[in-house]
Order: sequence, then structure tokens, then C-alpha cells
Amino acid sequence: MSELTTFIYGLLIFFIFVPFLRWWVKRARLGQIIDKIPGPKAYPFIGTTYTFFGKKHYELFYVIDERTRRYPEIHRIWTGLRPEVRISKPEYVETIIGASKHMEKSHGYEFLYEWLGEGLLTSKGDRWFQHRKLITPTFHFNILDGFCDVFAEQGAILTEHLDSYANTGKPVDICPFITKAALDIICETAMGVKVNAQAGGDNQYVQAIYALSTLFVDRSIRPWLHPNFIYNRTEDGRQHKKALGIVHGYTKKVIRDRKEALQKGNQGNGGSSSTVVTGETGDDFYFGTKKRLAFLDLLLGGNEKHNQLTDDDVREEVDTFMFEGHDTTTAGMSWALFLLGLHPDVQDRVHQEIDSIFAGSDRPATMKDLGEMKLLERCLKETLRLYPSVSFFGRKLSEDVTLGGYFIPTGTLIGIHAYHVHRDERFYPDPEKYDPDRFLPENTEHRHPFAYIPFSAGPRNCIGQKFAILEEKSVVSSVLRKFRVRSANTREEQKICQELITRPNGGIRLFLEKRN
Repeated sequence: MSELTTFIYGLLIFFIFVPFLRWWVKRARLGQIIDKIPGPKAYPFIGTTYTFFGKKHYELFYVIDERTRRYPEIHRIWTGLRPEVRISKPEYVETIIGASKHMEKSHGYEFLYEWLGEGLLTSKGDRWFQHRKLITPTFHFNILDGFCDVFAEQGAILTEHLDSYANTGKPVDICPFITKAALDIICETAMGVKVNAQAGGDNQYVQAIYALSTLFVDRSIRPWLHPNFIYNRTEDGRQHKKALGIVHGYTKKVIRDRKEALQKGNQGNGGSSSTVVTGETGDDFYFGTKKRLAFLDLLLGGNEKHNQLTDDDVREEVDTFMFEGHDTTTAGMSWALFLLGLHPDVQDRVHQEIDSIFAGSDRPATMKDLGEMKLLERCLKETLRLYPSVSFFGRKLSEDVTLGGYFIPTGTLIGIHAYHVHRDERFYPDPEKYDPDRFLPENTEHRHPFAYIPFSAGPRNCIGQKFAILEEKSVVSSVLRKFRVRSANTREEQKICQELITRPNGGIRLFLEKRN
């Protein structure tokens, strides 16, 4: 071997080895810092993910639950070579999400980028701020008032489908019915189109969303599937690509149709701001009034003035709203009926409240009616305390912090366990007890503001939380106006399945009895 060849090989080894050595030293130092925080034993390359190996989907939640209870308030894990610090103490949560500092979402959200792009859930920095500012008016009180008709209409269809299952002495899984109702609601309010999911048959768009959710969880707990180069060459990666094509194709088509309708409406009205937009379903949508304003229509109408969003930007925000506003409300309504079915005394009080509002009438619930459902709202809030629709979310530190005496450096991923934050005995005595009166004004007045975070909190709180509560009030009250419900399973028997959403494993089985 010539001296020149030896020299070249030496340079190659140097330029490969030195960066690796620097990375290894940096990682070792980080490990020394992070491993001062208590947590399960970590192994090379797989970290602490071995605790999930061989587990079924519904068992993942209980692995996380057991670990969080074993290391309360704060602990660390390693997802492969990546450290994460998990917290479940309200004071720590406030430090992380209570101010405009640590605004960037954690690493796991990167797996949603191909699906949701840089919508409000995943975006950061100026882009997030500008989009949030532009979208916030679409959740104005008057806009939500216009959605009440949709909530009531789909709630009525739901109860019609449930009617044949009442008084049979057999339980029915409520989840598929509520899922379809929630899908019909979100498609009409978000995109201005009717998919008629409750009319029957499996909807390809819905199946694609479910597939993406499951694939996200499967990938997140398997570090070897994190690199796109590897994942895209697996069967899961191919299924992911297929589901993405269905979801994006559907949304793009709706946006294209709505833009064309908007442009035709503007031409016919001389550019008037009270444009009538007729969708492919024949329904009219009005800009400048509160009648049936769809989220997509509002985005397109607002963007005509500000011209800040591209077609892809609009698609990403609509996909985000569809994702966040469908599964979350489905879970919330299902768990709410489950808990009411276990507590007939509370259900009796809710029936009395509903009867006092409607006095036997079958008229649709208005915004005013929903506002009078104080007890039902407390029931929904207590449901979201016990079963938060999103039980876990994450952030990336933008600067060094100290939590519980532990130093955590910039760039570390912080996981926030809402499920366990909601069980802090300092703020919720006997935390597993179902007690809607925890949310009476006198009982919430002095509670830590970050002890209840079903919609996150701080600057990046959920923009659609009022929409969600109104929808859940309307649909749950529709069911309770017609039926008395009794749960077939106890809380111990009803397992939780932790995917993107806190789902009831195996559904929610209820006995339905018609009310006279």
C-alpha cells in the first residue's frame, strides 16, 4: 500500500471517527445529566422501549400508567438513543407550557408531518403564530352558534339508529354509532360537505384516518422504524402512504370544489362579503352571516382578504381540524355515557336538568339550551378529568430548566401526562371517584390552573375546545332525552387503549331503556 493511499485512508478514518467521537462524548454527557432523574433501566440502542415489547395495543397504556405511578411527578425514559423527561405535577406543567417559551412540539409529532403538514398542531414559531391569529376568528361565538343546528341534526339521527337497540335486554356498543355521528358533524362543520356516515357503510376516509392513527403508535414505540428511509420500505410504511393518499385526496377535492363555488358566488354577487356558497350537497353556506359557516369556507374567505395561506396550508389546517375534532369528541362522548351509566343518581339529576329545559318538547337544542346544561357540562368536565381524550402530549425545551431539583438541558423532549396530572390528590381528593361537583365554581376557584389540562393549556391550548364541549353537550343530551343508559362493564373491566386518543378498548357497551 502506497504512502498516499495510507494517508487517504487515514484522513477518511479521521473524518468519520472524530465526528462520531464528538457525538458519543456529547451523548455520554447528556446521559449523565438525564440519568440523574429516576426512571426504568435503559439498554444500549433500545433504551427503555423494551417495556413495550410483546404488548398488545391496550396493554401499552397500562405499561405507561404503571411506570408513571412508580415514578410520580417526574421520571425519564430513553426512546432508543433519545432521552425524554415525563412530568405529571401541575407546577412542573406550568413551567413548561404556561408561557411563550417552550412552544415547539416534541419529536413524536414529526411522524404526523406527512399527514398534517405544518397545521396548528405541529407548526412552530412565526408560522404557528400567524396561522393561529388567522384561524382564531373562525371559532367566534356566532360561528359556533351556527353549528348548533348541525349538532342537533346529527344527534337526532344518532338516536334514531339507537332506538331499535333499546329495551332489548342486550347491551350495544355505543362507540361505532357516536363515531359516525361525530364524523358527520366534523365533515359538515369543517369542510361543508355531508358524508352521511350514519346512513350506513364504511367510509374510506374514516378507515384511512384510523389506519394512520394506529400506524403512528406502532411506529412511535419502535425506534428502528423512526428513520424514514427504513419506515418507507416496510409494509407499515406502504400502508401509511396508501392511507395518506386517501385522506389528502379527499380533502384536496373538497377544497377545490369549495374554492370554485366561492369564486362563482363572488362573480355572481359582485364581490359582496355576504357571498352565498353552494356546495356539492346542495347546502347553502353564507359569508357575513351566522348560518352554516364551515371552517373551510371561513378559511378561504379570510384568506381572500389576507392572502396568507396557500392551498397546501388550507389543506393542512383542515386535515388538522378533522383529526383533532373527530376522534377526541367521539372518545369524550363515549366515556361520558359510560360514566353516567355507572352512576344512576347523577344520570337522574341530568335527566331532570334536561327535562326542565325542554319540557317534553323534541325541538332541536339551541345555543341557549346548551348554555343552561350546567350539570351536564360538569359531567363532561369530570369525564375529561378521568379520561382525557389526549392523555399525553409533548414539548421540546427551548432553554434549560430545573424541575424538582433536576437540571434539564435545552433541546430535551418533555412529555406531559394529563391522565396523571388529573389524579393529583392535592387537588382531587379520592381521585378515582366520579364526582361532577368537583367543577362547581366554589370547588374550582382555588385549584391550580394547570391541574386540569384536557385541552392542554397556555398559549398553545386547543383552539377548538369550546366547539368540542358544545358538540358533546348537544349529542350526549340528545341521547339522554330519549334513553336511560346503564353500563355493562365496571370501570375495572373497561380497559383503555392508548393510541393517539384515549379509546375504550373493545368499545363501550350500554343497556338502553326508552324514557317515557
